[in-house]
Order: sequence, then structure tokens, then C-alpha cells
Amino acid sequence: MNVRKMNEKNNILKASVEIKIRFSEVDSMNIVWHGSHALYFEDAREAFGAKYGLGYLDIFANGYYAPLTDLRFSYKKPLIYGRKAHVDITYRHTEAAKIVFDYEIFDSEDGSQAATGSSTQVFLDTQYRLVWTNPPFYEEWQRKWGLI
Repeated sequence: MNVRKMNEKNNILKASVEIKIRFSEVDSMNIVWHGSHALYFEDAREAFGAKYGLGYLDIFANGYYAPLTDLRFSYKKPLIYGRKAHVDITYRHTEAAKIVFDYEIFDSEDGSQAATGSSTQVFLDTQYRLVWTNPPFYEEWQRKWGLI
């Protein structure tokens, strides 16, 4: 099923998480250090996994690992220490044996977009070999949520 058909069916899987910007996440200019955005994306992936049953432990329980192979960011505006940010994560369906997410980070105070990004994870078996086809549990998960 292509993305367009998925969107027509309204099977868009999303989750959100609120982040309080901590001192350890900012640089000497009092703005979020660019590397902290990776942590915010991780928090969003964990929220998504908890909501939809596709967390790291779910993947591991089925005999696979799902390491990141690609992580991209586009920074729009700085986030400031002491404020809150809101991270939205959206699952991007693909027929390939991988998990792709898109992210948006917003400044919770004024609602402005602070960053966007994406991540890609592939499947490895427990011997750390790349899995070229969708694992059965992942296909079952996609069916459950009406993606295939």
C-alpha cells in the first residue's frame, strides 16, 4: 500500500511528548545544543512505541534489534533553557524492511516550529545480521494498524 492510500484511509500513526528543557541540554548561549534534539527524537520514539506496541523491548522480544541507520535534522529556531518543547512523531509507512519516522519539535510557549527531522531504523537478527524482509511480527503489527 502506498503512502497516499494510507493517508486516504486515515491510518496515520502519531504520538507526542512534552519535554522540559533542562540545563544539561543547553549550550553557553542558553539554547538547546543541537545534539540534544536526538534525545528529544528518542523520547518521541519511546512514546510512539508505548502507544502502538512497537517499542524497543517489543522488537527485542520478537528476536530482532532495530538500530538507527539514518538521523536527520533541520533546525528552524532555537529552544531556550527552562521552557518546554512539544515533539510530534509520525510513522511513515514503507514496504521496505525498516521503520521510518518523521518529527516536528515545537516551542510550547508560542507554538512555533523549532525543528523537523526523520529517522530510519533497520532490522537485525540476534546475530547482528541485516534482515532484508519484514519480520513476521512487524507485518502483523502493520496489519493490526491497517497499514497493509
